[in-house]
Amino acid sequence: VCSFKLLRTRCVSTELSSPQSHLAPSKQPRSGRASFLFQFDITLCKQFCFIPKLPEIMSEPKKPTLATSMALGGTAAAFAVNFTHPIELVKTRLQVSGGSIGATCSEILSKEGVTAFWKGIPFGYGRELSYTSIKLGAYAPVRDAMGANEPNSPFYLKFAAGALTGGVGSIFGNPFDVMKTLAQTNKGSESLGALVNNLYRDQGAAGFYRGVQVNIMRACVLNATKMGCYDMAKGHVSTATGWDRKDPKTVFASSFIAGFFMTITVAPWDMLRTKLMNQPTDVKLYDGFVDCASKTIKEGGVLSLWRGFVPIWARFAPQATLQLLTIEALYTYLGYKGI
Repeated sequence: VCSFKLLRTRCVSTELSSPQSHLAPSKQPRSGRASFLFQFDITLCKQFCFIPKLPEIMSEPKKPTLATSMALGGTAAAFAVNFTHPIELVKTRLQVSGGSIGATCSEILSKEGVTAFWKGIPFGYGRELSYTSIKLGAYAPVRDAMGANEPNSPFYLKFAAGALTGGVGSIFGNPFDVMKTLAQTNKGSESLGALVNNLYRDQGAAGFYRGVQVNIMRACVLNATKMGCYDMAKGHVSTATGWDRKDPKTVFASSFIAGFFMTITVAPWDMLRTKLMNQPTDVKLYDGFVDCASKTIKEGGVLSLWRGFVPIWARFAPQATLQLLTIEALYTYLGYKGI
């Protein structure tokens, strides 16, 4: 400490005794000796006082645990589904029966009422708290574990992390997906409990996992595209605009971009999943997703796999935006590092 004070004294005295000491402080040139002592002074501060290092340590956000991140992901998804469930109901009915968006909405309003747009919402909550909590909440921890947490990390690692969490999540969420699809396409007044009882009576526990193969494939493609494109887009948007990665504008723009590419890659899988899950409980119409795909293409052509593209995008874009905005806000509020 004494040496430290002595060096500071010498540094000041050298500055004051220099020929230019009469100049304004901002215009006084520093002598070579004073400059050396000044730099040595800063080095001592860095080594012993840790003054420059302290803000770096304090500003570094902590990473959430896997369980915490999944809980936040499920919370964000359960919040978003309140706004996107009506859009999904229209999309599901279009995929099953065809028709236009306007005609479908008019029929629902006239025959079933406004509340029909939220048919199956309890199963929607179950799906988000199981499937989406894993695919959305577990993405960042899994990505970091794979070594893809840097902005310039290979895109295939980000896609792989999204595919892994999406595939695992779909296994847990498949029963809720089946029941939600049946509830959304049910135009009568059958209760949710009756739907569950009928399915179990006719097909047993296996009925809740029908369409699971295509659902896993869909989830892998969906989450790989969603989280991979979102993660990559955040870097490009931030670089192009100068916005921070946590800025809501960056999150909004990146999630909107991800939603568009999600629709392109997922629409065919979404169509096949809906058809498989919407089979009557007492009749088997398709022998797996390959048979379903071949029959669908035979009936309506290849482009029929993208039927309902607009409502799918109308659901994916706001859903991805709401989910990602909410989970990023929760990360920031709790002091965690964002995606």
